[in-house]
Amino acid sequence: MPLNIAPDEPESPMRQALDLAARARAISPPNPAVGCVIVGANGQVLGQGHTQAVGQAHAEVMALRDALAHGHEVSGATAYVTLEPCSHHGRTGPCCDALIAAGIGRVVASLEDPNPRVAGQGLDRLRAAGVEVLVGPGAEEARELNLGFFSRMVRGTPWVRLKAASSLDGRTALPNGVSQWITSPEARADGHAWRARACAVLTGIGTVLEDDPRLDVRLPEAPRQPALVVVDSRLETPFTARLWTATGRTIRLYTAVQDAERHRPYQALGAEVMALPDARGKVDLAAMLRDLGRREVNEVHVEAGHKLNGSLLREGLVDELLLYQAPLLLGEGAGIAALGPYAELAQAPRWQRLSVDPVGSDLRLRLRPAGRERF
Repeated sequence: MPLNIAPDEPESPMRQALDLAARARAISPPNPAVGCVIVGANGQVLGQGHTQAVGQAHAEVMALRDALAHGHEVSGATAYVTLEPCSHHGRTGPCCDALIAAGIGRVVASLEDPNPRVAGQGLDRLRAAGVEVLVGPGAEEARELNLGFFSRMVRGTPWVRLKAASSLDGRTALPNGVSQWITSPEARADGHAWRARACAVLTGIGTVLEDDPRLDVRLPEAPRQPALVVVDSRLETPFTARLWTATGRTIRLYTAVQDAERHRPYQALGAEVMALPDARGKVDLAAMLRDLGRREVNEVHVEAGHKLNGSLLREGLVDELLLYQAPLLLGEGAGIAALGPYAELAQAPRWQRLSVDPVGSDLRLRLRPAGRERF
């Protein structure tokens, strides 16, 4: 059977598998978002599926179940999957074994799994069982869908995306602190969608004290709430803050305070409190990200003030900027990040444009550090 694997062709099975993977982004963390399409010798789609919530079935098993539900025989069929089928017993069984047991004849995978517990072993087991294996189609898009998972597996830290909404002249609030609303309802809804796909939303104590936000996902279709992470060096988060009212999520406070007695009231509210002081008595931000990586956090969505934004940027901890720019000129007011002052333009960090898209009356810009080597 000739392979139709071009991911840019709308009807190709790999294109369909990538679209399925995109649907899984909001429900799959900390697992990667994966799609699978099983195709028979005549090109008929026999079954399809994507990764479910953690602890539930992976994409390959969902596709096999779908084929079974429709009465299709998959022996000798081709499975198109956007990531190497897993080979280890984690929260679920090995997907490569499920494909072998079903009699799949060929597997086309976009990427090898970066998880050291897999890392080619799933593909090797498929080959050892006589399954033909091809790796590569759709690799770039499959990796983009799972940058947080790849970051955690390769670097040990999450992918950090910093979101800000500003005027054309880069102001995020008026001098009196008023910022609601600079951007359009459409931009705000889009921002919630980006929150929803993250494993954690990160903010600082300045934002908590000044804005008293909830920072939860307020979309009717949101399947889960990402964890909330607060950088609070001196443990000043009010016990009456609105962030405590959001349900169904983990709250983690990172502080420089090492006094266990001061931790206990927050722990009584259900928060996890971690003391990670640096030499200046602030939270060690790099150590915090390593800790979040150990806690299976793939993507961190930052919604903070100019001080924490500036600290993250100065330390080179931001992987991507997500900027919403409204058609306003505010003049004086708060900026996106406290940086500089620079004596020369060459000192200013440069960013490479990833995309610019209209959202409502605003523009959404996605940028990544220019010249940074890919992990």
